[in-house]
Amino acid sequence: MCLRALVVYLAYAPHYDVPMLSYILKRLLLMIPTLFGILLISFVIIQFVPGGPVERMIAELQGHGTSATARFAGGGVGETGLSAASNSSNSSYKGAQGLDPEFIAELEALYGFDKPAPVRFAIMLKNYLTFNLGESYYQNVGVLSLIAQKMPVSMSLGLWSTLIIYLISIPLGIKKAVKDGTPFDIWTSAAVFIGYAIPSFMFAILLIVLFAGGRYYNFFPLQGLTSDNWEDLSTLGKIKDYAWHMVLPTAAMVISGFASLTMLSKNCFLDEINKHYVLTARAKGLSERRVLYGHVFRNAMLIVIAGFPAVFVAIFFTGSLLIEVIFSLDGLGLLSYNSIMNRDYPVVLGTLYIFSLMSLVMHLFRDLVYVWIDPRIDFESRSV
Repeated sequence: MCLRALVVYLAYAPHYDVPMLSYILKRLLLMIPTLFGILLISFVIIQFVPGGPVERMIAELQGHGTSATARFAGGGVGETGLSAASNSSNSSYKGAQGLDPEFIAELEALYGFDKPAPVRFAIMLKNYLTFNLGESYYQNVGVLSLIAQKMPVSMSLGLWSTLIIYLISIPLGIKKAVKDGTPFDIWTSAAVFIGYAIPSFMFAILLIVLFAGGRYYNFFPLQGLTSDNWEDLSTLGKIKDYAWHMVLPTAAMVISGFASLTMLSKNCFLDEINKHYVLTARAKGLSERRVLYGHVFRNAMLIVIAGFPAVFVAIFFTGSLLIEVIFSLDGLGLLSYNSIMNRDYPVVLGTLYIFSLMSLVMHLFRDLVYVWIDPRIDFESRSV
């Protein structure tokens, strides 16, 4: 959607936006080497990580032959490979003793490790250009399909958390700026610093202990976004059930996110309140409310509002990972965690590619929001 919006903007932008169009084009072109570098570094690191999918499957075959046989029955690996007992001392896998070298070669071919690393990387880049992200090693589902399945959960969690953070942080930051140095500012600053010091996952554990049956109360569900009887509920019942499940994970993400934004809002307002145009507006007899929200707000909130895409990306990609794991929310964070633990490399690299691309696009969108809020920003003199 963001890329489509950029294309439409480039097609219909007026002629006097040439510097901005040049800046957008440069940023789009810079995405190519950035994505290449991210994928290259990640691919190289994966080559040195012990316990890859081949080693893991060998361990499963030696310890659980029946289930492993079923897993590979459709992949061209049959009972012959499992029953082979020749000493494969020439195998590069230390745990492969007792398995036929031909069977090991079939495993390598099945996972694509029968080709040199540069060839595999080149094939991966070619496929990624057409968003062919491959197929999961263990789920027999396309990576893009997996991402599409898990995306709504993470989007929902990230969107609600970001909106609540802004709804709390901006009014609180403005109030703190107006009452700078008062007891209200001091006590709220203490609360903000406590929130800043507590990681979201620690607060999530505390919420579970207090309110999810961990030790004291059992007000909220421990995991998932819906109840088991979701399909039997009415529309209003589904909304209530969804909101009920969202309370704890959203609260855990909000507590660690509102602190920095609150202080940023306060500092931006303090910086603007002390400028000459504010004193002039007050000297003309304008009400304090009109001075704050008619003159100061637009300039003070430039950084805060324009930074919304970056805040959303940070919450969506990094903040939700541990929260989804703790609350067993079937989103992209949990998918990424499980794929790393299972050495499911197509999912690891595929999600990283999508995350990186979306992050780069959203950061470009942030710059466009800057211009939309304050047209005085000059892209022609701005370096990429």
